[in-house]
Amino acid sequence: MPEWGGTAVQSVRKTVGKVSRAGLSPKRVVTLHNKRGHEIASLSDVRRLDLEQVEKVRGRGASWYYPIAAALSGAGAGLAITGGQLAITASAGAAAAPSAGAIAGAFTADTAVVLGLSSRAVGQISLFYGYDPEEPSEKLFIMSVVNLGTASSATAKNAAMADISKLTQALFKGKSWDILNNAFVTKVYSKFTEAFGVRLTKKGLGKVVPAFGIVVGSTLNWATLEGIVDAAEMAYRRRFLLEKYPHLAEEEVPLTFTDTDVPDDTDEEISVLDEIVKEGGPDLR
Repeated sequence: MPEWGGTAVQSVRKTVGKVSRAGLSPKRVVTLHNKRGHEIASLSDVRRLDLEQVEKVRGRGASWYYPIAAALSGAGAGLAITGGQLAITASAGAAAAPSAGAIAGAFTADTAVVLGLSSRAVGQISLFYGYDPEEPSEKLFIMSVVNLGTASSATAKNAAMADISKLTQALFKGKSWDILNNAFVTKVYSKFTEAFGVRLTKKGLGKVVPAFGIVVGSTLNWATLEGIVDAAEMAYRRRFLLEKYPHLAEEEVPLTFTDTDVPDDTDEEISVLDEIVKEGGPDLR
């Protein structure tokens, strides 16, 4: 990374954080339910409905258009990184090779797009299950879901799943967090995005391989968003049912991952709950 890389990454991430969930409207979800004949007046009323009613309104669009958008971004990043290398063989010579700045910029932009699409995809799913993605506590939960969806080793997945389980328990039990506000969440989000960027960059190193970067970029980003959407559907469906039927928490068998074919040392283990503690928040671990 060139010296400006860190500043650029932080600037892009701050911008993405502000706009990624723009246009996600609780009122729209309420309207969609009313059109189906579900008598609700506010977003929280969605959680009184049957799961079947909720999922009919939610649909499956997020499973397609977010991965497609991410794949296009990945292909663009792969082209930006390897395009010059491909041009060398055609005519331009070594001068056509992309600079370190161009490569870092392509990675930065692509990571920001994936993070933005991830936040928006999970935020949209949260709305359909009756949870407002603009609430500070919900932003923390969304980070945990994105963490699970991008983890690839068993250790990283188990750490992410533990975060989701403990946050779910804290949220549906209505624990009061006096420190929880947007300023606090922004600090946690900043730390999370740093680790997220490292994880995604490691996965995306194949984008620098000439001739294959475009394919690798699009395929990787598709799989990343597909995994995040799957994780969001699982996490919010589970949370919805636990809140509606609290006794299920006593019967639930903890979900653990044992074999992902990915060595632990190739993936970043990220814990949102650890970052909450580091920033002076409650210890939910």
